[in-house]
Amino acid sequence: MIVAGVMSGTSADGIDVALVRLLGRGFRTRLELLRHEHYPFPAPVRRTILEVMNATAAVSDLARLNFLLGELYAAAIRRTRQRARVATDLIGCHGQTIYHQGEAKLYLGRRLAATWQTGEGAVIAARCGVPVVSDFRPADMARGGQGAPLVPFADYLLYRHSRHGRLVQNLGGIANLTAIPAGATPECVVAFDTGPGNMVIDAVTERLFGQHYDRDGRIARRGVPLENVVSELLRLPFFRRKPPRTAGREEFGRQFVGDFLRRCGRARHEDIVATATLLTARSIGSAVRLLLAGRSASGAFREMIASGGGTRNRALMAMITTELAPFGTQLRTSDDFGLPSEAKEAVAFAVLAYQTWQRQPGNLPSATGAQGPAILGKISLP
Repeated sequence: MIVAGVMSGTSADGIDVALVRLLGRGFRTRLELLRHEHYPFPAPVRRTILEVMNATAAVSDLARLNFLLGELYAAAIRRTRQRARVATDLIGCHGQTIYHQGEAKLYLGRRLAATWQTGEGAVIAARCGVPVVSDFRPADMARGGQGAPLVPFADYLLYRHSRHGRLVQNLGGIANLTAIPAGATPECVVAFDTGPGNMVIDAVTERLFGQHYDRDGRIARRGVPLENVVSELLRLPFFRRKPPRTAGREEFGRQFVGDFLRRCGRARHEDIVATATLLTARSIGSAVRLLLAGRSASGAFREMIASGGGTRNRALMAMITTELAPFGTQLRTSDDFGLPSEAKEAVAFAVLAYQTWQRQPGNLPSATGAQGPAILGKISLP
């Protein structure tokens, strides 16, 4: 079966489409990436998505954005199929997260967790002519999970190893980690959000330099991080919380960035970007330290396999390398294993859609905190 996996992340930079050939069943599934394409969002669309994430949209805008994103996802899939000259049997579309509250909180007398990924699956199915699996997260949350992270299913499928442990680190808007001990069964996999990935770096870079992101980490490499600011921020409750834990713009969006800039005061702008970059790296190091509590630090996880847009940030990758040195863990990228860093999450949702189509669970309860396995997503037929 050939499945198109579609992802647009919390950075809201655009749409990734991966065409994947899948064979087999469950954790014996084999996959081959046939094509990957990235399509940036038009500036007005990106601006609207960011405004919606920061809760500044009318209900009418939310409804229209849902249908607009369905059209944009469908166009991206069709263009990718044309370029690859490949037909697809199924589509798995994550959608655009505009709100995620993984932990239950009191609302109108009930304790509820909630999430919202927008992008109308019925529109995609109608335009592309094949079934679409979308809205993956609620099924896990209905079973008491946090609805995230879901990518660990694919991480385990791709990177488990019989003789040594591996960490798989996504560097998207939010950074999340999957820990796969040597010879682990799926029940032994631990995964959680480590904190901001590119989200704070991008916001600070845009605010101070008028650029969407710090290309290659050039600005950060000219700066000197403010160690005291990073130390203060890592004492916030989120970074001390044990897994499972999830994060989004609710934790690291506009309000957090405002507080971050106030803490940095009148520091050089390059130093502030460097500080945001170190916060991401140091929070990853802190997460690894949390995982290794009570274990021998040396060699427990031989490799960290990074993916996502943050792998292009040389300053960030250098800082993560420094953080991993005490643990004897080598930093690599998914490119080293034949999977382009920017394609991995789209590939993951192709895998999850394939699982759903076969009526197989796609969550790892050890990662999300769910009470049991769940078949994820909702199916829209053409």
